[in-house]
Amino acid sequence: MSEATKGNAATTVVAPDTLRQFVAALFHHHGVPARDARTVADCLVRANLRGVDTHGVFRASPYLERIRKGVLTPNPEIKVERVSPTAVSIDAGNALGAVAGTRAMREAIDLAGSTGVGVVSVRHSNHYGMAAYYVLQAIEAGMIGLAFTNASPAFAPWGGRRPFFGTSPLAAGVPGGENGPFVLDMAMSVLARGNVYIAAKRGEAIPPGLALDSEGRPTTNPQALIDGGTMLPVGGVKGAALSMLMDILSGVLSGAAFAGRVANPLLDLTRPADVGHFFICLRPDLFVPREVFTARMDELIERVKAEPRAADIDEILIPGERERRTEAHRSKTGIPLSRETLDALLAEGKSAGVELQATSGSNQI
Repeated sequence: MSEATKGNAATTVVAPDTLRQFVAALFHHHGVPARDARTVADCLVRANLRGVDTHGVFRASPYLERIRKGVLTPNPEIKVERVSPTAVSIDAGNALGAVAGTRAMREAIDLAGSTGVGVVSVRHSNHYGMAAYYVLQAIEAGMIGLAFTNASPAFAPWGGRRPFFGTSPLAAGVPGGENGPFVLDMAMSVLARGNVYIAAKRGEAIPPGLALDSEGRPTTNPQALIDGGTMLPVGGVKGAALSMLMDILSGVLSGAAFAGRVANPLLDLTRPADVGHFFICLRPDLFVPREVFTARMDELIERVKAEPRAADIDEILIPGERERRTEAHRSKTGIPLSRETLDALLAEGKSAGVELQATSGSNQI
């Protein structure tokens, strides 16, 4: 075990493979088939590897609690219907979001491989973790990927004060060459909802200008936000409009819940979430040869990074570049987990009879 202190919060460093195996064992214990359990674990651990800790193994306990409450199906029947030469509709059967999302992107990749374009809609799913996970899946198959999802109410329509639209992230991934890929993953809220729950648990304030309380007044109290308040969208009215688009593509179009009806994955344990997703996959050589596309991507990235920098800026970063560096670093040094997250995982392990095994010859867990 290796412990460190970041700010005032102690962290414990865990080897990625060890954490992945442990989380997979937890889900398998709860009736998730071994292959699906590995998929969920990989999705969560990769978020931690990339520094997106709000969508990492912090989410394992809430997912497992939904299984225990009977509002998430550990071994669902996933129905896949080819609705056109380039499109597939999936009824996820209340599956874990990572299982439904991975299956959907695989279908989109296969469609794009044969037709050049693949479009997949998903209904009756759940929170699917880090959106970048799915576009990275496309990139690793040599494809351009887009991933959209709706989510439970987090912020109001522009001018409102009651949560209605979800944070509903959009993700885009484009393969590159020597300079790496372009990976965009952005929620429609200024603040990630996971950070709100973490701040509330720690008794910490959230930064000003990011949320309103239930009366529509600015607040820095995360509990006031949780208790009927609303986050503010990124870019003001533009972010609110984009979140509505996410609800149209992922909810209205798919047959999933929409218009504020998606269940909160952490707070509402009374019903299935019925999240909707929407995936698009494109073959990069649709319009120019692949080697030309790759060269042009490299040129674009080189020219962007060579642009004159603003004051106090050391380097211009491409979307996804910081996360890629974090992943490379944490793959070697381990994943730092907060005491709260580690305690929750250890409690789940104790209940399931699953141990977080130490790595032989390592000072990590």
